[in-house]
Formats: sequence, C-alpha cells, structure tokens
Amino acid sequence: MKIQYFKGSFFHTPVHGQLEFVEEALLLVNEEGIIQSIVRPTDEMYADILHAAKQTPDFVELAQGQYFLPGFIDLHVHAPQWPQAGVALDTPLNHWLDECTFPLEAKYEDVDFAKEVYQDLVAHLLAQGTTTVLYFATVHQAASLALAEICGQQGQRGLVGKVVMDLEEMNPSYYRDASAQSAIEETESFILAVKELGKDVKQGIYPVVTPRFVPSCSEEALRGLGDLVQKHHVHVQSHCSESQWAHDFVFERFGKRDTEVLRDFGLLSDKSVMAHCNFLNESDGEIYLETGTAVAHCPISNSYFANSVFPVKKFKEQGLEMGLGTDISGGFSPSLYDNIKQAVMSSRMLEDGVDTNRAFEERGVADSRISVIEAFSLATQGGGEALSLPIGVLKPGYAFDAQVIDINHPHNRISSFGIFEQPAEILQKILYLATKENIRQVWVQGNLVHQKQLGA
Repeated sequence: MKIQYFKGSFFHTPVHGQLEFVEEALLLVNEEGIIQSIVRPTDEMYADILHAAKQTPDFVELAQGQYFLPGFIDLHVHAPQWPQAGVALDTPLNHWLDECTFPLEAKYEDVDFAKEVYQDLVAHLLAQGTTTVLYFATVHQAASLALAEICGQQGQRGLVGKVVMDLEEMNPSYYRDASAQSAIEETESFILAVKELGKDVKQGIYPVVTPRFVPSCSEEALRGLGDLVQKHHVHVQSHCSESQWAHDFVFERFGKRDTEVLRDFGLLSDKSVMAHCNFLNESDGEIYLETGTAVAHCPISNSYFANSVFPVKKFKEQGLEMGLGTDISGGFSPSLYDNIKQAVMSSRMLEDGVDTNRAFEERGVADSRISVIEAFSLATQGGGEALSLPIGVLKPGYAFDAQVIDINHPHNRISSFGIFEQPAEILQKILYLATKENIRQVWVQGNLVHQKQLGA
C-alpha cells in the first residue's frame, strides 16, 4: 500500500480548547488519505522511518518556521451570495434580502453563471485554508448539483444543499419552489444524484436537506423533508432562532419554539447543523443534546443581523456540539481566521456589556469570554464533531486535511523577536496575524489542492 510521509510540527485540539503541539512529527498517510500513524522523535523507530521516508517520492518536509494546522471547517456558507459579499451590510435585513439577496439567488437558474461563481468561491475558500464546507445553494437543482461537482473537481469536501423555500406569502414570486411536492421530489432527486457523484470523490461529497428556515417553508414541505432525512440518513441544515424577528415569528405561527418545530418535523439529528441559534435557551439546548444537533456559530454575520451575541461558553458548558461559519454573505469575510478573531471579541463584549448607562455589574453576562484557542477548536475539531465526520484533528483514523503555515514568509512575516516563542504563543500569533500569504499549501484527504507559487 502506498504511504505518504509528512514531517513537521503541528498544532491541533483533540478536545475542545485543549491545545496539543507535536514537534517534528512524522505523519504517515495511506492511499485513502487517512492518517495511519504519527511517529514522534522520541519513538524508537523514528530514525528508521524517517530514513525510509526520505527515499520515497511521497515525502513532504516543512521548512523552519512552517507548521501544519488542521484544515478549517466552515459550517455555514450561502454559496450563491458570494458576489454579494461586502454589499448592503449597513442596511436593514429586509432590504439586504429583498433588494440584493433574492434577486441575486434567482440568477442561478443560469447554470453557466452558477458555475462561474462557484468555481471562484471554492478556489477562494481553499486558499483561505478551508478544506470542508457546509453549503446552502439555491432552489435550482442543476446549479446546486454543479456546486457539488465543482467541490469534487477542486478537491474540497463539500456538503451541499438544494434550498427549499415554498411558502407563497413568505417568498418572492420570482424565487421560490413551485410547490411543497415539487420541492420534496427535487430534493430527493438531488440527494440521489449527489450520493452517486460522491462514490467517485475521494474526500467525499454529501447531500444536505436544506429548508431555508421555518418561516420560508410550509408544514407540508417541512414534514416531507423530515421524512427524506429518515429515509436517506443524510445531513440537515437550516437557520434556527437567528434573530428576534425569526424567533418570534415561528412561535406566533406554531405556538412552539423554533427548536421544537424543527425537532417535531424530524429535522434534528446527529447529522443536523443549525446556523446562528442566538435565541436558544437551556431547554432548546437539551433538545440539541438529545438529538445530537450542532450549532454553526457565525460571529461576524451575527454582528450585523442577529440582534444578539451567541453565548458560546454557556452552550459548550451545557455540552452542545458547535463549530464556526462565515455565513457568506451575511458575513463579509470568507476567512475563518477572521471569524475566529470575531468569536473572541464578541464573547468579550457579551461578558463586559456595551451600555455604559448601566452599572458595570449589570452591564454584561458574567463568565462569557472564550479564548482564541477555544475559537480555533470550533473551526477545526468542533466542525468535524458537528458534521459527524473524522476531520478537524490530526490523529490516526482522521483524514489528512491540513494547512501549511509559514510564519517567515517575506510578504507577511510573523515574528516574536525571540520573546513570545512558546507553542501556544506562536499559534495565537498565527491565528491573529496570518493572511493568505502565510498559507503556503492546503491538503485535503492527502491531496494537494492549493499551493502558493514561489514569490507569491
């Protein structure tokens, strides 16, 4: 069996928030792109294995100042909104949706347009170190399938959903499913097509049942999608209790909380990821625990449209599975590095509060802040756990998804000047200061999918 050998130091968090730094390790990766073993310099056979590895053409050795990080996992991307990134974020949500988002998404009936955008987006995300993405597509079956195909071609692990939004009074006439029945039938056809496509994709391509959110879907559609989840055992994604309006609207319509509605329609499971979740309470959290449902925390996007700060620490302490999402284009940045930083900043604002007219002890929510290492966990280990896939950690049995970070690159040198050189300090500086220039290579399932040219 062919083995690839990777030599270098790496950072990861096998457990949420617990950093492990492994120096000058040898990672042995099998033909399927799975880490077979990790040999450390203190292991008895290290020198012999290193000697043998150097004789093969499949040996990769990092230079001084380079490190492996796990590939990032983005749990919430609206792929068709990529052309809109950075536009209209200073407007009310209804304007952002009605004047920009929905007219844009309607254009994906044109498959050629869809391919142009999706090829650019997937390449851009890979260059940001993002190796796995949970994508919302559009209501268009052909364009949604094209996104899955492009992920396969470019080597990214893609989980793709054809969006369902059929409720006539809640969706624009020019952009919605024709009926609940057609939405269900097209979703099942999409599931089968993506499953067939995934058979020939090494890193995996997965279909995702995707009701846009409860307010946009009829009861018939939600029930039918729940039935498809049970029938095909596929991933599920939606938005849950994102904003004050959405949370209140669902309760007024059903007399139940958003979480309860999704559960009762069979849409919460150990393969379900719900975006935002800003208005969850502890009873919602118990439902998430019982069903195995995970949260996609979108800190940049939440700053614009969520009317709140999601309490990461509170729900992690309750035991919820959780990862990070960029929420393109409600979040302007395609970089999970930016969202790692914002997750920390938002948590500190939640703890300290923002209204100086209140007494200090009443201003914030005590014990809410998270560390940058905990945010890094969300982007890696947490994302893999949320998707129930063996990714996000560099250990045997997991896919070799990795970024090669170079802190000595002349275009963006990350120096500590001989002072802050403990492993945790080096990683903190990478997470706060790295740019695309520092991401020299990206590997997915043992395949090199992105490489910076010399001098770039």
